Amino acid sequence: MLILQDIIYMHPNRELLFSGINLIVNQQQKMALVGNNGIGKSTLLQLMAGNLLPVAGNVKQSSKPYYVPQAIGQHNSCTIAEALLIDDRVKALNEILKGQLTEKNFEILNDDWTIEERCAEAFAYWKLEGLHLFQAMNTLSGGQKMKVLLAGIRIHQPDIVLLDEPSNHLDTESRTLLYNYIQSTNHTLVVVSHDRALMNLLPTVCELSAKGITFYGGNYDFYALQKELENKALYHDLQNQEKALRKAKETERQAIERQQKLDARGKKKQENAGVARIMMNTLRNNAEQTGSKLKSVHAEKVGELSQQISQLRLNLPAADKMKIDIDHSSLHKGKILVAAQNLQFGYNKHALWKQPVDFQIYSGERLAIQGANGSGKTTLVNLILGKLQPDYGVITKADFTAIYIDQNYSLIDDKVNVYQQAQVHNSGVLQEHDVKIRLNRFLFISEDWDKSCNALSGGEKMRLVLCLLTISNQAPDMIVLDEPTNNLDLQNIGVLTQAINDYHGTLVVISHDQYFLQQVGVNKTILLN
Repeated sequence: MLILQDIIYMHPNRELLFSGINLIVNQQQKMALVGNNGIGKSTLLQLMAGNLLPVAGNVKQSSKPYYVPQAIGQHNSCTIAEALLIDDRVKALNEILKGQLTEKNFEILNDDWTIEERCAEAFAYWKLEGLHLFQAMNTLSGGQKMKVLLAGIRIHQPDIVLLDEPSNHLDTESRTLLYNYIQSTNHTLVVVSHDRALMNLLPTVCELSAKGITFYGGNYDFYALQKELENKALYHDLQNQEKALRKAKETERQAIERQQKLDARGKKKQENAGVARIMMNTLRNNAEQTGSKLKSVHAEKVGELSQQISQLRLNLPAADKMKIDIDHSSLHKGKILVAAQNLQFGYNKHALWKQPVDFQIYSGERLAIQGANGSGKTTLVNLILGKLQPDYGVITKADFTAIYIDQNYSLIDDKVNVYQQAQVHNSGVLQEHDVKIRLNRFLFISEDWDKSCNALSGGEKMRLVLCLLTISNQAPDMIVLDEPTNNLDLQNIGVLTQAINDYHGTLVVISHDQYFLQQVGVNKTILLN
């Protein structure tokens, strides 16, 4: 069991991240933790794991949780055994088996005589054949590193498991193994993920927001439906408040005009009646005070409604605040853009694919390139884009424009600020104020324009890339996405999905996220092996 009571956490710079967090995770409960990027999901997991301490409040654990972090690169300087926190035990066991029967070795081993057998079983489950415990982590691929850390669950056999984006870097086969574990395990689970298929395996969703923790008694599809209903209610409230604001402004205008007419009529009567100048001044001052009070009453009402509307708009989903208007490709549908026959590429004189690759890409198609980790998906993209030349076979290309968007958004120069990056993609057609309007449409307000691109989150970089597509004079004929959802939360995946669905051109996607592929209308696959 995990209990969080009145948790307050601040960043080292004393900036408040969240406060008043209360959460109970019962034994064998399986829970998805959701929330927008930057809200503090990963920090909350680390508080549960005991890796961070709150400024105030208590974290109670029935046993030490096993925590799999999102940032697997932090283990690059370790061996596999060190990353799994078992190196001391394994070394002690090996020394005992060699005859070094010291008290220290027995104390370190702590009767864990099956440690190596559990490692072998865990590695076999995650298809990590050929690895040894004292191999350096920096020799492994991203998928292998994640699977090593997931193998630690079987090795440590914890009661509580905390997973932060566990399907990142995993190919389709490895994701299936992860899904099977989640469905079959009796462990207490708390999972942060953007993988919708994974999230639907968890029967409880817990949302972290600026308001605190909110529970939804169902899987992610149920949660999404409830959020849709909440958003519809929000839009309804927003429309009603905007209608009330328009009515209040009209009432204010009519009241002021009516008062002005009354004042003018009264003044004329007084002049005709020959009222003394001193009395006229007194009456005029009284009229001005009445008009001022009237304006004040209406201004207060209008201000109150405007504030309520601003607050409601802040709660709108990001996708609904944005205006996405990517131009269409000028190519007619059905034109052959790329044709490959008996295509083969090799590294160190070893052929990359078991069989040569044949395919055609037509203008307007939406296709996925799929295969296991290391099967050469990115290599094939580089061949399609002309960045590499094949060792064997023929690849022919028509004249078309393409943009390549990888999971790290390398299209963006981290050395410049947001506005400078936008201007790089301005062909000169847009004036400065037009560029800034486009940035505003993608939620980059004036305070963000001088922000370094290096300081942007994954979701912000994705939004900036989409903004750059609207700033360019002509949309590319082909967009290539390489694992586009890896560093995005579910809300930003929704933003990306909407933008891609608004784009009418050729789409090539490398992704293991089947739900995303379905949502963007992929209907053709190049499978590599």
